[in-house]
Amino acid sequence: MFNDKQSQVLAYELDSSRIKSRSKGNITLSYLEGFDIIETANRIFGYGNWDYSTKLELVSQEQNQNQNNVICYRALVNVVVHDLSHSKLVSREDVGFGTGIAKTLADAHEGGAKEAVTDGIKRTLRSFGNQFGNSLYSKSRQPQSNQQPAQLQQPQQQHIQTPNTHVQNNIPQDYSSLYNIGLTIMEQGQNLVVIGDDIFSKKDSIKACGFRWDGATKMWYKALEQQAA
Repeated sequence: MFNDKQSQVLAYELDSSRIKSRSKGNITLSYLEGFDIIETANRIFGYGNWDYSTKLELVSQEQNQNQNNVICYRALVNVVVHDLSHSKLVSREDVGFGTGIAKTLADAHEGGAKEAVTDGIKRTLRSFGNQFGNSLYSKSRQPQSNQQPAQLQQPQQQHIQTPNTHVQNNIPQDYSSLYNIGLTIMEQGQNLVVIGDDIFSKKDSIKACGFRWDGATKMWYKALEQQAA
C-alpha cells in the first residue's frame, strides 16, 4: 500500500515534543494539535498526494446561561491518500464534533464548524498509526503534565463483563448504560474519560452519568474522586 519509507515513518514512535496537554480543573489530557497533524501528513504522504472531503451536519443550537449562542456540528471526514501517479492508495473515514460558543450566531457557527472539521481530520488520520496520535491511546505511554507527573498514567481501558455494577481499580460506579450503547470508560490520571463512536449524539446518556465535556480535547471527563459521591 505505502512505500517502504512511508511505512517505516508511520511506525516510528511518536515524538513526545509534539504531544500537547491541557489541564482543566484536575484533569490532564494529551493530544496533537490540528496544524501538527496536517504538517505530518504533508511530510509523510507529500504535498498534493493526500486530500480530504467533509460533510457538515448541524447537531444542536441553543443558548447558555450567559446568553451566548452554543452551536454544535458533526463533520463526516473522508481522507484519501494517493501515490506519486496520483492513483488512490487508500481512503479512511471518521466523524468529528465541534462546539462554537459566541455572542453572535455567525461566530458560533464558524467556531463549531471549524472545530468539527479539525476534529474529524485528526480522528481520521489517527487510523494511519503512531505519527497521527494513535499511540496516545497505548497503555504504556505516560501523558505529559506539569502537575504531579508521577501520578498520571496513560488511559487504561476498563472492560465491563456484565451489565451489573463495574468494580475495577478506581471505577466502582455502574456505567453499564454507557457500555450498552457502545461506549467505553477509560482511566486517565486522576480522571475517567469516555470514548466511542458517535459520542456527541449520546451526550444525554453521558451527562446522566456525571461526565463533563472538554471542548479543547474533545473528551467527556469526570474526576475519580467524584466516584465516592
